Amino acid sequence: MKIALLTKYGELAASTRQRFLQYRPFLEEAGFELVPRPLLDDAYLERLYAGDRRKSSYVATRYLERTRWLLSSPDVDIIWLHCESFPYLPGLLERLAGWPGKPVVFDFDDAIFHNYDQHPKWQIRRFLGSKLHSTIGAAEMAFCGNKYLAEYARPLCSQTEIVPTVVDTEIFLPSTGKRLVYPSKRIGWIGTPSTWNEYLLGMLPMLHQIAETNGGQIAVMGADRKVKPHPHLDLVKWSEEGEVPFLQTLDVGIMPLTDTPWARGKCGYKLIQYMACSLPVIASPVGVNKEIVEHGINGFLAETHDEWVKALNTLLGDADLRQRMGAAGRAKVEREYSLQVYGPKVANLLSGVLEANVGKVR
Repeated sequence: MKIALLTKYGELAASTRQRFLQYRPFLEEAGFELVPRPLLDDAYLERLYAGDRRKSSYVATRYLERTRWLLSSPDVDIIWLHCESFPYLPGLLERLAGWPGKPVVFDFDDAIFHNYDQHPKWQIRRFLGSKLHSTIGAAEMAFCGNKYLAEYARPLCSQTEIVPTVVDTEIFLPSTGKRLVYPSKRIGWIGTPSTWNEYLLGMLPMLHQIAETNGGQIAVMGADRKVKPHPHLDLVKWSEEGEVPFLQTLDVGIMPLTDTPWARGKCGYKLIQYMACSLPVIASPVGVNKEIVEHGINGFLAETHDEWVKALNTLLGDADLRQRMGAAGRAKVEREYSLQVYGPKVANLLSGVLEANVGKVR
């Protein structure tokens, strides 16, 4: 049985790795062979992270390649589609995902529909505002990263499942020894240049002051390359193999957000990474953050400037509290946000889609 992974990006993208590729062992055990078919390659994503402009000619070529593949009657049994087939093209073309006559499972972990229905240009809102309706409506099943996304998909697809973005708790582990290299208390954040600029950059003055007061550091993995150095700022280049060692050097993990429709669709993956490594967390009370963070149990929810300052000072000043909250967070991830829990579930759901379509596919 072959399952085509029609992802937006290659495996450099966290969404590709965490929502698709990490399920490989469970899917192969269930009898599936994975056929990766990313729309845009890793080199394209690296250029974006470096701040380079998008090359329209390259994107057009990749769109044509995906179109040819869909029209070629590909030898696969299921199409597992991430977000959309052709970003910013009319919804009519989205129907090509169903052209091979194979069941489609639609998967999304961001509120991508807001790219269209809340776009500043009225032309985009008018002509593309509902472009995902046909794709989701034609899918056999929809995997949604949280309740906010499921509320959008459920009226369009009767088989809508909430599948959070999870971590492998056999890889994301707490630190087992004392940190000799980083004796300072470390406030940590991990992400991409775009989320750095959107959510963390404006908080730096407050974070610098907190670090100064508590003799600490702000440790960041994945910031914009143009960020200015600062005595309290430790900038670490992102790498997949470096994620867990970086997280294990931290004392507190943070996830600030602004309360926007787009942010409400986020899946809280940073928080899950932090908590899997037994870190207490502080997060904005936006979207799924309010479900992941149990205020006062595994971390704090902080909305105002004063709430952030209080939460950070409280955690940095109390090692026992950090330990208790970190342990509670780790336990929650093991129960609710681990690959060990969701691996078998996702494999069973995909097997069920295939079984329900035996004799129907062309």
